[in-house]
Amino acid sequence: MIDRYSRQTLFFPNGLADQHRLSQARVALVGCGALGTVIAGLLVRAGVGLLRVIDRDVIEGSNLQRQTLFDEEDIRQGLPKAIAAARKLGLVNSEVEIEPLAVDFEPDNAERLLGDVELVMDGTDNFEARYLINDVCAKQRKPWIYSAAVGSYGVTMNIKPGETPCLRCIFPEAPPPGAVTTCDTAGVIGPIGGVIGSFASAEALKMLTGAHGQLRSGLLWLDVWNNSIQSTPFGGPVEDCPTCQRGRFEQLEGGAGHTSTLCGRSSVQVRPSGRREVHFAELGQRLQQVGAVSWNPHLLRFATNGYELTLFPDGRAIVKGTEDPAVARGLYARYIGV
Repeated sequence: MIDRYSRQTLFFPNGLADQHRLSQARVALVGCGALGTVIAGLLVRAGVGLLRVIDRDVIEGSNLQRQTLFDEEDIRQGLPKAIAAARKLGLVNSEVEIEPLAVDFEPDNAERLLGDVELVMDGTDNFEARYLINDVCAKQRKPWIYSAAVGSYGVTMNIKPGETPCLRCIFPEAPPPGAVTTCDTAGVIGPIGGVIGSFASAEALKMLTGAHGQLRSGLLWLDVWNNSIQSTPFGGPVEDCPTCQRGRFEQLEGGAGHTSTLCGRSSVQVRPSGRREVHFAELGQRLQQVGAVSWNPHLLRFATNGYELTLFPDGRAIVKGTEDPAVARGLYARYIGV
């Protein structure tokens, strides 16, 4: 299909040479939700050589409002997001090798999943996964593009080890559990996923074709509802950053939170990294919008869709209604926000 990339090659500074370089590129996408579906669609249409789609979730009805690769038939079939995405993307461009992995992205497999690609795209929805991406990419000296969206605002930032700050340089600590709004507590509109995903994809095309002089520097922040956009420039890496400067990969080496199945209780305990104070009143008021919630000075209980989360002041939670650690972590990230 000679004309497939004709408009793109007309634009590229080096024309067919840039397109050929793109066709050899190997990219991993971690997370295939609102951001990930946009990024995946744009990179496959652009003609990357390989796109590895990593996502642990199954499609549900509330995804369809903003996750552009999915439809009602995917829900009827009970498809994992990675598998459904690969099916749709294969119809868009059969020249691209698409590798769907319906797995949980975790310290035990992170280096293997990202080890043979040249660029990592962030389509995740929580800091735990992003710090893990950051650890792997800092260790392997691999560029990645951080992106996030909630409500009507979003952010994106290019991260190139040795040249730019890493995620830990900018955000030394994850916010306390419950301190950050999520799509499930604050909502989200579809256009912000499209806008941030498009910005991130444009940066990916620059990296993959070698247009490094055109790369955006710093953190881009925009709000499509309140009509604001700003860019915060950064210099180089923070001198004493524990990750990119000191080589301490806490998330990768198990410093991340962990889960343990509670025998005989159909429950999983989720323990985030570090000890953080949870403000039950603030979190409880947000959760009231999406489920039944109650709290006292000692714990917060939240029930929704057949699951019950019991959250303790140090951020530890017991998720009742599943024995699957991946499901428990997903519920924790969705409703508690880390």
